[in-house]
Amino acid sequence: MGAWKVIPSFYRILQNRAVQKLCVGSAHLHRRCFSSVDHSLVQPLFEYKRDQPHNEAIKLDKDTTLNNALSQLQVEGYFDKESQLWLSRFFLHRYTQVVSTGSLKLDMALGIGGLPKGKIVEIYGKEASGKTTLALHIIKEIQKHGGHCAYLDAENAIDPSLLDAMGINIDKLLFARSDRAENTLSVVNTLASSGAVDVIVVDSVAALLPGCNLKNEIGSRYMDMLPQLLTQALRKIHASLYRSQTLIIFINQMRSHVCKHNTHEVACGGNALKFYAAIRLRTAMSCLLQSTSQEITGIRISVKVMKNKLAPIIKDAAVTAIEDACVDIEFGKGICYEAEEVLELASNHDLISKQGNSFRIYGKVLENRLIAERYLIENACVMDDLVRMLRKKLFNVD
Repeated sequence: MGAWKVIPSFYRILQNRAVQKLCVGSAHLHRRCFSSVDHSLVQPLFEYKRDQPHNEAIKLDKDTTLNNALSQLQVEGYFDKESQLWLSRFFLHRYTQVVSTGSLKLDMALGIGGLPKGKIVEIYGKEASGKTTLALHIIKEIQKHGGHCAYLDAENAIDPSLLDAMGINIDKLLFARSDRAENTLSVVNTLASSGAVDVIVVDSVAALLPGCNLKNEIGSRYMDMLPQLLTQALRKIHASLYRSQTLIIFINQMRSHVCKHNTHEVACGGNALKFYAAIRLRTAMSCLLQSTSQEITGIRISVKVMKNKLAPIIKDAAVTAIEDACVDIEFGKGICYEAEEVLELASNHDLISKQGNSFRIYGKVLENRLIAERYLIENACVMDDLVRMLRKKLFNVD
């Protein structure tokens, strides 16, 4: 009986000693953790005392040293007077000068009221999607303000009668055709460097033929040198735009690129134009326009902003502030925004009042939409006044 009592007491002693060691170990571990936490939390609270106080003498000394360095760079010829390294001269114009596209909804989709001057813009899409018409309307908008424009027709497909019908002054339009891509790109660089031309349109990139490929026979295998030529030429043209306010528009075509697993469409000319372009617009035909007699009178296109370095991208000109809006092109006349587009935007922005189906424009009550559109078409001064007020309200542009 005594032995049976000793064994439980012996185990009880061992158990108490194990508990004591565990408590001592945990206390030691607690002290170690507390000391580490103490150093990681408390020490940063006093690090702000190590910061040096603001010293006007040190700041003045740095400004003087910076001015001396900038003066030395200017004297040595690294920078000229206009482009010297200084924040106040970094932007010559606080707001980018823009050119209207001829469509208010497309101007809204671009976010800045049009296409920017001094930049490269690419307009690409499938055939018969309004690429050339859109570029010609930009030329028309420039000529309204007395600017000079150049059109380089590499496709040899432009019709002078179409330019007359759209209201473009052919006598004041610089027009050129060349058989070599080198000559066309050299003309672009020379005109852009002069700064006297407001808009240059190249129609199109896919039709540019390098001189080295001109001598090759049809059907023979040869390496396409156009991407390399564009890489070299665009680097030089982009440098010429630093002091120029010339807008350069490259019209491009789409090609089917066959891969192992799928087929997708790409723009011609390689990747150089994609990188140098500040804005890329992709056009696509949505549907055909028909008159009341079921005669096809035009097409409706959708213009998507695929790249925009000057404003946040609103992907589709048909889905900006008005979800049902598209850009309508009438055959032989171009973009017809004068009626539907202006009337819809003016009523949405309270420039004209709408009561049911009737519209009130400058005190004149018009019974329905068709009569209101016809009134705007017949009164160009009222139309121009509404467009001017819309541009001022939407883009803060006079």
